[in-house]
Amino acid sequence: MAGLTAGAPTPTDITVHGQSRVLEIGFSDGARFRIPFELMRVYSPSAEVQGHGPGQETLQTGKRDVALEGLDPVGNYAVQPRFSDGHDTGIYSWDYLYFLGSQEARLWQEYADKLRAAGVERDAPMPAKGGHSCAGH
Repeated sequence: MAGLTAGAPTPTDITVHGQSRVLEIGFSDGARFRIPFELMRVYSPSAEVQGHGPGQETLQTGKRDVALEGLDPVGNYAVQPRFSDGHDTGIYSWDYLYFLGSQEARLWQEYADKLRAAGVERDAPMPAKGGHSCAGH
């Protein structure tokens, strides 16, 4: 999980737009981002998505229509979203949300490149889970 950097911008407001599937977030430095739920989901900071080390990431597919069913505060430094596909283990620090918003174009490009390299479509269903378990993470 990305930590909270001292002096980093903090949210001034957070709005969930269910219809357009974006999280709108304003920060103390004046920045404002509209982060698509799909981007949040495919870049979840959870062990299920990121793995337990470099090269262990799980490429996420079929998340275009994912909805945000809940957004729970975690202390005063993060939120924990509950997505409609059942994913609810990612803790998104303010730093990480700022990163997702400020780097959105680059992250979409990296995601497209990873899909192309893996030979899978963005809307392909996720393969069935099997083998390795990240229980408790």
